[in-house]
Amino acid sequence: MVNPDFTNSVQSILRGTVYAVQVMGPVRTFLLLIAGLLSITAAAPVSAAPVAAAEPATGHAEILHPVAIRKLQDLNFAYLTVTTAGTAVVDPNTDAITTTGGVLHVSGVPYAALFEAVSPKKGVVIIRIPKKPITVTRVGGTETMTVSNWTISGNASRTVVAKEPFNFSVGGTLFVNANQAEGDYVGTFDVEIQYP
Repeated sequence: MVNPDFTNSVQSILRGTVYAVQVMGPVRTFLLLIAGLLSITAAAPVSAAPVAAAEPATGHAEILHPVAIRKLQDLNFAYLTVTTAGTAVVDPNTDAITTTGGVLHVSGVPYAALFEAVSPKKGVVIIRIPKKPITVTRVGGTETMTVSNWTISGNASRTVVAKEPFNFSVGGTLFVNANQAEGDYVGTFDVEIQYP
């Protein structure tokens, strides 16, 4: 769409320029400039056919507060002994521990990590637990073990009520090496919640 005010002001500027050249320059220059200016003004129409205004576009944004999540307790494999390599598995639904190989649970209360979350709106949330192993390192040392095969209590995808707390637990499998050094091992893992 051509703006008539713009077109008119361009034509006025061109007319003024032509007049100044006619007064100041020779006839040859004047004819050359007239030919050039006619080609410019021919390209810019004086007025255009009216065009209906486009329907105005609208924008939309919805601002939501993020899901509030907090850890209520850590994942704890309790006290284990080891004679040969094996595993210790904490069940997120029951907090029960099972062991394999030369790993034995000898004391302490094992339990899954427990989280509480609140969604700002009603709908389906997806709880994302680790897919890759994490390393736990002996406090005061460099010895390591890994935790993987993560599990969650209930479904990872669940329907929640807006602004109402909901809990879930996360368990995993600790892989213990033969002749694992004695000590307290710690590490961290991330839990994320996605909501619509």
